[in-house]
Amino acid sequence: MPVFDYDPPERFVAGALGQPGARVFFLQARAEGRLTTVALEKLQVAALAGRLDELLDEVLRLSGGTAHVPALAPADLADDAPLDVPVAEDFRVGTMALAWDSEKSQVVIEAQEAVDEDDLDGPDPAVLRVRISAGAARAFTQRALQIVAAGRPPCPLCGQPLDAAGHVCVRLNGYRGGEAAS
Repeated sequence: MPVFDYDPPERFVAGALGQPGARVFFLQARAEGRLTTVALEKLQVAALAGRLDELLDEVLRLSGGTAHVPALAPADLADDAPLDVPVAEDFRVGTMALAWDSEKSQVVIEAQEAVDEDDLDGPDPAVLRVRISAGAARAFTQRALQIVAAGRPPCPLCGQPLDAAGHVCVRLNGYRGGEAAS
């Protein structure tokens, strides 16, 4: 089982390539001349960002406000740069896990390779493990949520993504949203 361990990375970001509606999402970690890129679904990026914020809020709450956890992403940790090239997928993410290391005041993020149910006796799946500060986690979350939101605009009626040609809107009883009504 290859473990891509970054403690801490020089850079850890979510990113996407492609046009809205056909984007591919990635996590990238970089340190000491190494670069690990893993592919995942848009919903996984959104879930990771949401759970990171919840974890940090809970750590702050349980500490009574004494934990070194910023309420917002520190401006000096913002990263709006594109993904590092080459963008070469090391593996596709199946499951993810989050933890708080109270001794080091760090967030631990693990992304495990998706495994084929028919190959459960095969080699152990690859893992990307990243340890980052609470501030870096807030910055990661801010960027990840911006990337997720940069896709197709939502239908004002049903909330599903709109394509340039419209979409079959459940609120319009199967008629295509964006088309002229007759």
